Amino acid sequence: MGDGIGRYRGTESRLAQWFRRRPRRSAAELEDERETSLLAVAAAGLPIAPAAHPVGYRCSCERIGCPTPARHPVSFAWQTQSTTDRAQIERWARAHPEANFITATGMVHDVLDVPLAAGLAALERLRAEGVELGPVAVSEAAEDRPDAGRMYFYTATRGTPEDEDEWWPCELDCHPETMDEHPGLRWHCRGSYVLVPPSRLPGDEGSQPALSWLRGPEHALPEPLSLLEALTDACARHAAEQAEHGEPTDHEVAWR
Repeated sequence: MGDGIGRYRGTESRLAQWFRRRPRRSAAELEDERETSLLAVAAAGLPIAPAAHPVGYRCSCERIGCPTPARHPVSFAWQTQSTTDRAQIERWARAHPEANFITATGMVHDVLDVPLAAGLAALERLRAEGVELGPVAVSEAAEDRPDAGRMYFYTATRGTPEDEDEWWPCELDCHPETMDEHPGLRWHCRGSYVLVPPSRLPGDEGSQPALSWLRGPEHALPEPLSLLEALTDACARHAAEQAEHGEPTDHEVAWR
């Protein structure tokens, strides 16, 4: 998973061992697991909708130069299409066995999305401090892009604050003036979405999904502010270490 993770002492071994010991499953087993997982997400009250899927190293949408291959919804109406209805999800899953799925954020839940190395460090700190964690998903780093792994912390949504000036949009890390303050962090809230496990990404070998649950959707959603300090501190430290070692930063990766 890359040398960057190992710099956070004590964080590499636990997750690396978890990745290595996951059993390789057959296509039939993965399909059963996929539907069960999607229904568990819906049962937790998190609305989902179909997304594109990889075709080799390309996206199933066939858009030339797709900027987010296999990571975007199929329909432009994904916000209204997203649902927790079991029957509808079963129909989608069975009619489109290769499709990934997204969950629309900002209605029931938000997602704090950080570089994998920063997420590992924050996870250790939060556990040591006894902070209640909700669902956590992990996107593995590719061998040729050890910086591309991400960790997704699911939280309760902030809702719609009375003062719109207090709103922290999901575009937080795309503006130059906020880049240095919160490097690599993306807060998915109103108008955003994330892939839900199990999802496959372009170039995934075999049928094993790249995006998996570290903590499943059955866990209660914590308040986002209870996690934010640990995540922002870890992101800042990770960015500083990347700069120190002359590595590419995770600023752009947050959008992928």
